[in-house]
Amino acid sequence: MPVSALQITPEHVRQFRDEGFFVVTRAVPSGDLDTLRGECQRFIDERDQEMDRLGVDKLDLDWRGSRYFVHAHGKSPAVERFMASDLMVEIAQAALGDTVYLFNEQYVVKAAERGMPFSWHQDSGFIDYPHRPYLTCWIALDDMTEANGTVYVLPYSRAGTRDVVTHTRDEESNDLVGYLGDDPGDPVIVPAGSIVCFSSTLLHRSGNNTTDRVRRVYVVQYSAEPLLSEDGSHPRSLAEPLLFEGKRVVSGS
Repeated sequence: MPVSALQITPEHVRQFRDEGFFVVTRAVPSGDLDTLRGECQRFIDERDQEMDRLGVDKLDLDWRGSRYFVHAHGKSPAVERFMASDLMVEIAQAALGDTVYLFNEQYVVKAAERGMPFSWHQDSGFIDYPHRPYLTCWIALDDMTEANGTVYVLPYSRAGTRDVVTHTRDEESNDLVGYLGDDPGDPVIVPAGSIVCFSSTLLHRSGNNTTDRVRRVYVVQYSAEPLLSEDGSHPRSLAEPLLFEGKRVVSGS
């Protein structure tokens, strides 16, 4: 049984199983949405300061004023409370089962009129050894449209696979690319506060932000077991238990 009776239905669970994703609209409470947005700007400012210090305009996958991937864990107790909230644990439980760990998180930001696209990939493509698929929760902090670079998903039935595929590195953008086919995918057009929930084996991409406003997303990932390094000696990222055999380990807010 779900840990709470919020918004997840049997149809959500079926779609996740059959096609690799489901969407919950206007799920995030307004107070949490304000917190996520405010912390997002703080972390972008800190990333720009780090680029200033190093005298660069590109750092890892981040491009100054264009695209950012910044983290909140260990830096924002308010965001950490949201990651462990009843809403997020219920979503993870519906997708993964009765044991849930917090695995990873990051903001994904595309600046106004400059935001770069992100190529077709599977999140599991970033882990180049066998592992159990995990859950990505893609949380819209702004209203999402094709014009501002929303996420596009490629359902399992059209991708022709639900397995991890070989990814190659795009030397220009530094993106990992897992699909070069003709299917454009389905754009997810949702209001702010909506959550796109998909398996780490689902192919997805995003377009340019061609609008005059920033496009912000917060991504939280959960796993059904700790995801370890290739030699099994330590967690690959986070491994914080939130639910064990249907019982909460960490209380949400």
